[in-house]
Amino acid sequence: MSRVLIVGAGPAGVRAAETLVQAGLRPVVVDEGLRAGGQIYRRTFVRSERTSRTLYGAEADKAEAVHAVFDRLVADDHVRFHSQTSVIALQDGVAYLLGPEGAITFAYDRLILATGAMDRVMPLPGWQGAGVYTLGAAQIALKSQGVALGRRMVLAGSGPLLTLVAVQLIKAGGRVEAVLDTAPLRTQLRGGLGMALARPWVTLRGAMMRAGLGRRYHAGVRLDRIETDATGPVALHWRNARGEARSSPCDAVALGWHLRAETHLADLAGVSFEWNAVYAQWLPKSDEMGRAAEAVYLAGDGARLLGADAAESAGRVAATACLRDMGRPASDLAPDLRRLRRLARFAASLQRAFPWPAEMARALPDDTVLCRCEGISAGALRATVDLSGPEANRAKSLSRVGMGRCQGRYCQLAAAEVIAGQAAMPVSEVGRLRSQPPARPAPVSAFLGR
Repeated sequence: MSRVLIVGAGPAGVRAAETLVQAGLRPVVVDEGLRAGGQIYRRTFVRSERTSRTLYGAEADKAEAVHAVFDRLVADDHVRFHSQTSVIALQDGVAYLLGPEGAITFAYDRLILATGAMDRVMPLPGWQGAGVYTLGAAQIALKSQGVALGRRMVLAGSGPLLTLVAVQLIKAGGRVEAVLDTAPLRTQLRGGLGMALARPWVTLRGAMMRAGLGRRYHAGVRLDRIETDATGPVALHWRNARGEARSSPCDAVALGWHLRAETHLADLAGVSFEWNAVYAQWLPKSDEMGRAAEAVYLAGDGARLLGADAAESAGRVAATACLRDMGRPASDLAPDLRRLRRLARFAASLQRAFPWPAEMARALPDDTVLCRCEGISAGALRATVDLSGPEANRAKSLSRVGMGRCQGRYCQLAAAEVIAGQAAMPVSEVGRLRSQPPARPAPVSAFLGR
């Protein structure tokens, strides 16, 4: 029997597993979380009186359906589930796993990567201090532990997640001082038309959530700096759309500019990449069915940033492509493919409405910490470009940008903009940082017994 490994137990991974089980296979599913659900449908780890409706809002029914499907697959022993487990390397059809069992290996015939996405962040003077988080971190703390990361929070960035996390915090009783969006209102309106044509109800729901923020919300802002003291943030200083200086007092800040695809494992699996101008990032190449390399399939936001609804369809499509390549019968994909095309139109319009502020990265002051892991400033990277040339990996080797614990997950997009600005060239010509194993930090002790 073919050995199929699915990495990720979010909506895409769950639907991929379900499709394979229906065809008579027993896949192995690996996820870093304790329970299935992924980020968007993350489950709480503590006793709580909060209902699914409170946790997931309008997505509660979808979340419960995904949870129920996977829990049933595990209970019936139709999948082998490794929770709290990371894939730290891939080589020659072998996955190297690190989890509660220590370091283990798993040889696979087919690989479905449903690795999802993570926050896309922009450096800001003062962001390296304690008490500055990503929007995703604020959402995880709220969903999994029922806590807000501060008593007076300021949220800044752009995209739907900015509004969503603010609304979730307020509903849970948190205090949100300000929601600062770098996307100008006119840009949002232009992109919003395409969003409304593709998904009118979702667009309307987002607009209603935004309206509920009232005077907390500000569009078209320019972020200046985060003021801190020994305990963390004191205030976020910014300028409104008219250029007037403003300051929002706080004890915690959450930052995020939509999402970036989590692609480290796709890179290690031999998938090719291409620059995507719409998303302003390098994305893995795959066909419409998710085929990306020999016996490697991509599904969900790790391939295309289309959201949770699309991830479920993409998981079924990738698993079906896998079954067809094995010569097994598979169901009709026409409905899922139509849905993915429609959601792709919505996602493209969303990116136009809430663009990545490339000019903000290029204008960062020299003393701004760019790489928090290694403590490298924007000025240090600019100085490196004169020696390394405008190529991301050479600049990395001399400056150490992207060499830290996160392997460039948080700094490489802004770093590429800094390099491009210094060299006066398009960011697409700077290239991308090559991924290296281990894909996650791995203690040496995990390998000593072997």
